[in-house]
Amino acid sequence: MRDYLIKRGASALVTLGLAIVLNFFLFRIMPGDPTRTVTGDFRITPEVRQALVHQFGLDQPLWVQFVLYVKNLLMGNLGVSFQYRGTAVISIIFGRRLFNTFILMGSSITVALIIGIVVGTIAAWKRESKFDVSTVIFSLVTYSMPVFWLGMLIILIFGYYLGSIPIAGTMTVGITYSNVLEYAADYLHHMTGPFVTLTISFIGYYFIIMRDSILDVFTEDYMLTAKAKGLSNRKILFRHAMRNATLPMVSVIAIEVTYLFGGATMTETVFSWYGIGRLIYEAVVMADFPVLQGVFVVMAVVVITANFCADIVYALLDPRIRY
Repeated sequence: MRDYLIKRGASALVTLGLAIVLNFFLFRIMPGDPTRTVTGDFRITPEVRQALVHQFGLDQPLWVQFVLYVKNLLMGNLGVSFQYRGTAVISIIFGRRLFNTFILMGSSITVALIIGIVVGTIAAWKRESKFDVSTVIFSLVTYSMPVFWLGMLIILIFGYYLGSIPIAGTMTVGITYSNVLEYAADYLHHMTGPFVTLTISFIGYYFIIMRDSILDVFTEDYMLTAKAKGLSNRKILFRHAMRNATLPMVSVIAIEVTYLFGGATMTETVFSWYGIGRLIYEAVVMADFPVLQGVFVVMAVVVITANFCADIVYALLDPRIRY
């Protein structure tokens, strides 16, 4: 186990190093003029532009910029935003936006995961039945459906025609709340649209993985042994099949952790949800390179850490992986 952890830890560090290098050079080749984002005026003089370039260190050689970038990362400094005029990137990321994304993504992923696992298990048990066929068709349709199109469809039907959900925003503008319950009710009301959109788009993915895993487990010898012992279908399904079939879900959950910190850019943009996903969109439009670099560094650290933890859990659940 110790050798396994050393190998996985070394691999994680190498991956993180490559991600940092790619993250630095990727935004240096992107189109856009960050000095225009700082001034907000497309008619700045060459002298002013050159002064801003020098102020942000953009006139230094790439290797000098990279050394300073790595040095700042080790000190926990993700830079200063161009768009928000001197605001620290770390305060922008770990402020209200991260809280909104965490609430939205955490709730939608949790609900979709529970529904996908339970329905996928039942569908696999009733293979080739009407229930199985209908759920497979529904999952394939929702999984292949563009999430931004689904979001706009929900806005059109439930927001515009029925008026049952807000069209955009995180809170109602201009309202004074008398207590916390009113604040939470308005917040959840605005979250209904993006929550339903993301939950529907996630369910199909979890369902397909769980159903296929259950079907693979059904072919194992210990399942035949459980049937030969005369165990009830419920015990065979949930105590033996479901427990072993959830192993692949460990990797899926590790990947989905990224959404908790990175958000869903298209969904948050469609619903104007004040989260990290919309922050990424705004930073791309405004050529705010420090914010983009900061967000992707945080996402890279989260993904690599989550996958490393998933490898440890896998090794504990299945000792064969260690060798």
